[in-house]
Amino acid sequence: MQFLKKVSVSTFSLLFSFVLQANEKSPNIIMIVADDMQACFGNYKLNAALTPNLDRLASEGVTFNKAFCQFPVCGPSRASFMSGLYPKTTKILGNNHKTYKEANPELANHPSLGEFLIQEGYYSARISKMFHLGVPGELEQGAPGADMPMCWDYTYNVTGPELYSPGLHENLTPTTTHHGGSFYTVVVPDELAETQADAMGTTQAIGFLENRSRPWPPKSTNKTRLKPDAPFFLALGLVRPHVPLVAPKSCYDLYPLDRITLPHVPADDKADLPKSVIKKLKHSNMSITNQKKTIQAYYASVTYLDQQVGRVLNALDRLKIRDNTIVMFMSDHGYNLGEHTAWQKMSFWETTTKVPLIISSPSHKNSNGKVCNSIVELIDIYPTLGDLTGHKNTLPQRLEGESLRKYLSNPNDSSSNQMAHTVMGKSAASIRVTDWRYSSYSDGEELYHLKSDPNEFINLASNPEYQMQLKKMKEQLKQLQTSN
Repeated sequence: MQFLKKVSVSTFSLLFSFVLQANEKSPNIIMIVADDMQACFGNYKLNAALTPNLDRLASEGVTFNKAFCQFPVCGPSRASFMSGLYPKTTKILGNNHKTYKEANPELANHPSLGEFLIQEGYYSARISKMFHLGVPGELEQGAPGADMPMCWDYTYNVTGPELYSPGLHENLTPTTTHHGGSFYTVVVPDELAETQADAMGTTQAIGFLENRSRPWPPKSTNKTRLKPDAPFFLALGLVRPHVPLVAPKSCYDLYPLDRITLPHVPADDKADLPKSVIKKLKHSNMSITNQKKTIQAYYASVTYLDQQVGRVLNALDRLKIRDNTIVMFMSDHGYNLGEHTAWQKMSFWETTTKVPLIISSPSHKNSNGKVCNSIVELIDIYPTLGDLTGHKNTLPQRLEGESLRKYLSNPNDSSSNQMAHTVMGKSAASIRVTDWRYSSYSDGEELYHLKSDPNEFINLASNPEYQMQLKKMKEQLKQLQTSN
């Protein structure tokens, strides 16, 4: 009888365990990705863009103050963080319509983040831009861009008006008529704010949340949603503040021109830069007024984006699914807004390689509102989400980032060898460590001590006093390039 009792208890415990596992549901995920967004708000930078909703998200999660992209251009960066692999591995080194599986046949069976989560039982959805998509052109066409259909159970391509938007139009760089690279601005009447791409994408995202969180109608017999009991992965691409800089008038009004301050640039700032770096500087001949108008329009676009983030957060609270939903906000890379007389991207400076990154994890509420100053990379996103959703052990073996869970548990953790690696094309490469950045080009080098020179004005590469540091960082970069 005693033996039977033990068997009965053990069987009951096992059955109870199965019931618990069946009732446990992996957390939902919302990954919001901005386009061309400098870390210009909140804990990142004072007196810049007004972002009350991103500030709210930061108070509900951890802000990563030193997160870096792997390539300061949309296509390569997005292929990198969606695959969890460095650009050298994906072989996506420019904006084109190749997928990383096409560019590198060795990766034909390597699942993207969306594919992996589908394999783990998620309902995966993409709304608007996630892989490379030409803005404004392909957005105006409602095209999918370089998307990978196998990543998603559901996709929604936004058709945005962009250059056809109603409102006051102005090209601040009139010699540039390719409006994927010009500073073309549109002040949209407030009553037509919802006609814009990001508002439409966000409305669809909210509809998706309604669909995935509401119970079925009682005694319903018609076919309704797919994978009804699955947790969801929602990848929401917001195209602002990518040019053209389109935003409602009320957002522009928050940034009067007489309050716009241009970044300080020393007169001799270009004297110690390689020629290839100087060659990439765009729009440096804009008038002072047009420079201020550009910053005004850029910040207005950021605030408009922030309003969409707020709509998503409000929907999560209203639907009462916030406590089981990981919310992440990030950008594909940063942006120059006059620093070093540079405008746009394609540089290794902090303004273009550093990205905003906020992760709000319901299982790490003790860290809400904290800031992590450890160096992390966008390729860490993939393993982090695999870890946070309980699927760490089934992650692909070939991932080149690492989980950020330990930083969510303890934002002050400094146990890792902190390093970030960014490239441009096949030869230019940069490495960022705690206090230093080293960048290598075919025609020169840059070395900055960021603790004493945070704006990267003094290139120490040719300074005899820093040759030991230069040698050390060159070796570190070589090791990274060899191992990745």
